[in-house]
Amino acid sequence: MNVLTKYVVKEILKGSLIAILLLLTLFNLFTFSDELKDLGKGHYGLKEIFSYLALTSPRVFYELMPSSALLGSLFILGAMGNNRELIAMRAAGLSVLGIIKAVMLAGAILVVISIVVGEFVAPLTERTAQMIKSTAQNEQVSMNYRYGLWLREGGKFINVRQIIDDGHLADISIYELDDQRRLRQSVHADKATFLKDQQWKLEGIRQSQISTEQMAASAQSEQVWKSSIAPDLLKVVVVSPDNMSLYDLAMYIDFLKENHQKSHSFELAFWGRVVNPLVTFIMLLVSAPFVIGVKRGVSVGGRMMVGVIIGMGFNIFDKIVGHMGLIYDLNPPLMAFLPSLIVLGLALFAMRRVQ
Repeated sequence: MNVLTKYVVKEILKGSLIAILLLLTLFNLFTFSDELKDLGKGHYGLKEIFSYLALTSPRVFYELMPSSALLGSLFILGAMGNNRELIAMRAAGLSVLGIIKAVMLAGAILVVISIVVGEFVAPLTERTAQMIKSTAQNEQVSMNYRYGLWLREGGKFINVRQIIDDGHLADISIYELDDQRRLRQSVHADKATFLKDQQWKLEGIRQSQISTEQMAASAQSEQVWKSSIAPDLLKVVVVSPDNMSLYDLAMYIDFLKENHQKSHSFELAFWGRVVNPLVTFIMLLVSAPFVIGVKRGVSVGGRMMVGVIIGMGFNIFDKIVGHMGLIYDLNPPLMAFLPSLIVLGLALFAMRRVQ
């Protein structure tokens, strides 16, 4: 790596990190304003709000990385263009392709940082943040749905109303159907504690055996329940699929498929996570030919406005394609990659024109 390439990489990284810090600060200010509406609800005070903001920041950092890379590169390359640094670099033997390669090298470093944060840090901190917020307000984690979380395991349908913490549930109902899809058994437990080897200890059990001839009710203080539903599988109730790690999404998709349930939205989220690093490269690729191909007189504000328009336009287009895929049950990998591939094609076309 020569001196000029190192210089471009360093400046792009500096500009992108400054952009992400500014965007993250702005985003957290808006979030703080929204969270103040819930101040005083239960035990939700300023301490919990600041903890919530700190713990959700890694997830926001991951989501803002492509836009920050675009804004940072537009700002840095635009400043270099206005100061005639790009002309000097080309006169020194660094071609347009060499400049773009340096930008892509900076993008590779940003992508590595993004993957580490998005896959290993953000999912854990996001779950902790949601748990802090929910327990402070309600002293328990309420389900995202009006009637709790519903899971299917073979011929059993499980309804969970409360998650106390990892490995502890409350207000659980288990409904078992026979081969003719008729209700055979109903079990309600006040509490459930995960033991090991796919085993739960149910406490405060009320059980009903149902047949065409009679119905028998019984009660037990505790009982061991064997189920493939592990605590990690229940992470989905407190974290949006878009914020889960690839491993968590893959595990939950396999669970849904094994139990013949729809997994389309989770597959789309999975492939969205896969394509996210590509989006950062594409945003950088878009910025390079744009800056190199325009005149030096374009102001920094003008470049920033173009960057905002490109970033927002891409996000809106990506959301539209994703929702169309869900509505019409289209191929998840195709729907996840299609917006990025279209923008990549436009960026490559622009780069050829510049060259």
